[in-house]
Amino acid sequence: MDKSDLLFERRKRRTRHRLKQVAYGRPRLSVFRSSQHIYAQVIDDVQGVTLVAASSIEKDMRETLKTGADIEAAKAVGKLIAERARSAGVEAVVFDRGGYIYHGRVKALADAAREGGLQF
Repeated sequence: MDKSDLLFERRKRRTRHRLKQVAYGRPRLSVFRSSQHIYAQVIDDVQGVTLVAASSIEKDMRETLKTGADIEAAKAVGKLIAERARSAGVEAVVFDRGGYIYHGRVKALADAAREGGLQF
């Protein structure tokens, strides 16, 4: 791994460690962004299972979005993950940005999830 990958992994570990301290049993809303798509999962770390997931690679999202790598796609995924989480009975989560800066697509996804009814 090069230095930027090591720094990213360090930020990711630091973020997850802090989340586990303040989670109090709440599931984790984890975000992964690639150069072409954005993905979100609500994960129950106590049981080690993914409760719900959404991404810009899903068929209905690909049909409605111009690209999966912009802020509009992140907003759509945020609304979808909030809708699915609420239907699964999840109201409150902790937001796991991973090693990404809370800016741009990551922030747009978080804001859309809050508007969709998730509390974090």
